[in-house]
Amino acid sequence: MKRLVALLTLIALPLWASPPAPLERFQFDNIDGGEIVLSDYAGQPILIVNTASRCGFTGQYEGLQALSDRYDAQGLVVLTVPSDDFNQELASDAEVKEFCEVNFGLDLPMTGITPVLGREAHPLYAWLRETHGFAPRWNFNKVLIGRDGTLLATYGSGTRPLSRTLTRAVESALAGS
Repeated sequence: MKRLVALLTLIALPLWASPPAPLERFQFDNIDGGEIVLSDYAGQPILIVNTASRCGFTGQYEGLQALSDRYDAQGLVVLTVPSDDFNQELASDAEVKEFCEVNFGLDLPMTGITPVLGREAHPLYAWLRETHGFAPRWNFNKVLIGRDGTLLATYGSGTRPLSRTLTRAVESALAGS
C-alpha cells in the first residue's frame, strides 16, 4: 500500500515541478573570509547573481543593493557571485570587495571569485545546469530560489534588479507563492 501511495504521489506531481535545491550541499567562500552556507538561508527566498566588476552591466550592483534594501526585512537574500568566466572580473577578491564598496556601497553577501560555467563550475551552478538546463550566458544573470528551495525563475543580464518583472517575482516569493 505504501508503494502505491508513493507511486500515486509521484504521478500527481506536475511535470513542471522543480525539485528543491539541496541547499545544505551548497557553500561558497565568503569574500570576507569563512564560508557562505546556503542552508543558513533556508526558508528565505534567495536571488543569486553572477557578477563582474568590468562589465557593461556592472551598474546593476546599485539596483541589487536597492532591491536588497527594499526587501531584506521581509526575508530576501541577494547573494552576489563574482566570476571571471567572461574575463571581466578584477584579479583578486580584495580588489572586487574594495571596488564594490567604494563604487556602490555594497553590503550584500558576496562570495569570492567563483567559476559558474563548465567543468570548474561551482556545485550550485553545476546543479542548475544538470537539473534545470540553466547556465549563465553572461554576467549578471539572476537565479531566484523560493523559500522551499525550489527554483522559481532565471533571468538574463538585461533584467534590471528593480524591473517590474523581477520585483513581482520577488514579492511573490516573499509571499510564499
